[in-house]
Amino acid sequence: MTKHLKRLVVGVSLLALAGVIVAQSPALTRTMVTRGDVSVPGREAVVAKVEIAPGGMAGWHTHPGDEISYVTDGETTLMVAGQPPRKVVAGEGFVIPAGVVHNAKNEGATATKLVGVYVVEKGKPLASPASAPAQ
Repeated sequence: MTKHLKRLVVGVSLLALAGVIVAQSPALTRTMVTRGDVSVPGREAVVAKVEIAPGGMAGWHTHPGDEISYVTDGETTLMVAGQPPRKVVAGEGFVIPAGVVHNAKNEGATATKLVGVYVVEKGKPLASPASAPAQ
């Protein structure tokens, strides 16, 4: 492999890693469980365990596809652009369409845990930071 190609591979890898780091706040962790192709060309499903620390916030962000999540423990205040905030508790789920700006805040004393299923465009970061919508 030439030096130029090696540098290119290292540079692309660092950019991809930086995108993952920026898209995930310190209060939010996503642990990938599995990913695989779906019936829609150019898309894949990603299943992740998601945890929001007590008092933590996910941060305003979007996904390059749909998010379908189920709260297994705790509760969160879900904020979706253009909608009033709503409380989602253990045993409930929610759907966020592709590209919609949203955030989640754990106002409780224990961690909020979710199972997140994302059907997203292949090759794009799972989440990208976004600006908070105007109120």
